[in-house]
Amino acid sequence: MWRIASLRTVVSAAALAVGLASCSSLKVAEPANQPIAGRAADAFAGELSGQDKGEDVVVGLAFSGGGTRAAAFAFGVLTELDRTTVQTRKGQRSVLDRVAFVSGVSGGSIAAAYYGLKKRDALADFREKFLIRDAEEGLSTSIDPINLVKAFGGGGVNSPTTLARWLDANLFHGATFADLRKTPGPLIWINASDIYNRTPFIFGETAFISLCSDLRSYPLSDAVAASAAVPIVFTPMVVKAFPRSCTDQPPDWLLRARANPNTPPLLKSYAEGLYSYFDGTTKYVKLLDGGLVDNYGLSGFTIARLSASKPYEPLSPTQAVQMRRAIMVLVDAGLAPSGNWVQTLDGPSGTELVMAAADTAVQASVRQSFTAFQGVMADWQRQLIAWRCGLSAAERRQYGAPPGWNCRDLRLFVDRVSFDQLGPARAKILNAIDTRLKLPTEQVDELISAGRDALLVSPSFVNFLESAGGRARPDQNRPQPAAPVAVSDDIHANAYTSVQ
Repeated sequence: MWRIASLRTVVSAAALAVGLASCSSLKVAEPANQPIAGRAADAFAGELSGQDKGEDVVVGLAFSGGGTRAAAFAFGVLTELDRTTVQTRKGQRSVLDRVAFVSGVSGGSIAAAYYGLKKRDALADFREKFLIRDAEEGLSTSIDPINLVKAFGGGGVNSPTTLARWLDANLFHGATFADLRKTPGPLIWINASDIYNRTPFIFGETAFISLCSDLRSYPLSDAVAASAAVPIVFTPMVVKAFPRSCTDQPPDWLLRARANPNTPPLLKSYAEGLYSYFDGTTKYVKLLDGGLVDNYGLSGFTIARLSASKPYEPLSPTQAVQMRRAIMVLVDAGLAPSGNWVQTLDGPSGTELVMAAADTAVQASVRQSFTAFQGVMADWQRQLIAWRCGLSAAERRQYGAPPGWNCRDLRLFVDRVSFDQLGPARAKILNAIDTRLKLPTEQVDELISAGRDALLVSPSFVNFLESAGGRARPDQNRPQPAAPVAVSDDIHANAYTSVQ
C-alpha cells in the first residue's frame, strides 16, 4: 500500500465530513472491461500454449506495495538481476533473462507492469519516466470541505481513473494486457482487492474467464490504478461481470473447493468470489489497493498450488521436468513501526490510532501470507521430486529430460529482500522515506541503490547463485555478497535465512 501525506489529516477530519456527505458524491467511472462471446477460455488458449518451453533455472519476483518507494526498490533489484549471471544448460546467462513470473501490488505493480510491457528496455527509462516524476500531480490531496465530502460521501477523494490517465499518458501509452504477450517474457500478475468478497483480485485469465470478460483489451493503466487505489484517497475501480455472454462453466477445482467444508479458507473464499462472478451474484466488482488483502502479492501462487490437481501445476510437465533450480524473490518495501507513543502511558489516539490499526492489519496479513507461501513451496518441492522420480523412461523423453537427468536434482528457494538486510542505520533512513507517489530524486536514487545492495547481500539469493553456478559482477564500490550458508534440501532452511 501507499499513502499520500494528507491521508492522516483526511482520516482525522472524518467527523466534519459526515454531516456534508449527503450533499455531493464523486461520479464512479464506467467499467473499462468488455464482454467476450463464446467460450472465454478459448481466447487464452493460444497465449498460454506459447509458455510451455522448459528452462532449467527459473526466477519469480513479487513486488510489494509502498508507492514510489516500493517501485524504486524493485527497480534496483531488477537492475542487479541484470548484472548477475547464472549457469544454465545454454551457458552463462543474465538472471534477469530467467525471470518467468512477476507479481506486483500497489506501487510494486507499476514496476511489474512496466517491466512486463518493455522487458529489458524498461531498465533504460523507468527512472526518468516514472520514479522521478510526480504521479500525484493530477490528484487532489488538499484538505477542504469539498474533498471531505468526496471522501466520505462518494467513497474517496479521487477517482482511480485520474491516476490511470496519468499512468497511461506517461508510461503505458494505450497498452493493454494483449501487449504484454506480443514479445516473449514473464507472466505478469497485477493484484488488487475485491473489497466485497474480501479476496485478492488478480488481473489474469482465471478472474476474467469468471467474468466472461476480455482481459486482452483491458488497459494496463486501469489495472495498475486499481492495484494502487488506497481507500479514502480513491473511490474503488469497478469491473463488470457478464455472466450470460460466454459459455464457460466453473472449473472443477472451483466446484470442489466450494463443496468441501475442509477447503483451506484462502482457497474457499477465492472460489466463492469467482463463483459469484460466474453466476452474476456479484454484478460489479469493486476494487481497491491490493495491499488490503496481500501486500506481498503471493496469494495468487498460493491459490494456484492449493487448487492444483497435478503435482507439477501451475507448471506444465515439460517445465517441471526441465527445471533444476528456482527462486521466488519477495521484494519488500513495506512500512516499519513508527511513532513514539509506546514510550508513554497514553496513546495512540485519534489519527495515530486509526493508522496503527490499519498498519497492524496489513502487516499481520503479509506475515501470514509469507509463512503460508513458505509451507506451500516446501510441500511443492517434495511433490515435484516424487512425481519426477515416478516418471517412466518414455515420459522423461516426452517431457525433454536432458542426458544425465537426475529426478532429485531440484531445489526451490524463497527469498525476502528488505531494508533490514542493509543494517540498522541504513534501514532506519530507508524506512523514513514516505510511501507516496512523489519523492525527491535523491531518495529515489537511494532506494534504487538499496534494492541492488540488498539483493547482493541476501544469503538466500547467494545460496541460489552458488547452487546454480551463478555469480554477481564485481563492483568495488558495492557491498560484498554474504557468505553462502549451507544449502539444505529443506526449503525452510533457505527461506528463513533472509528473514531472521
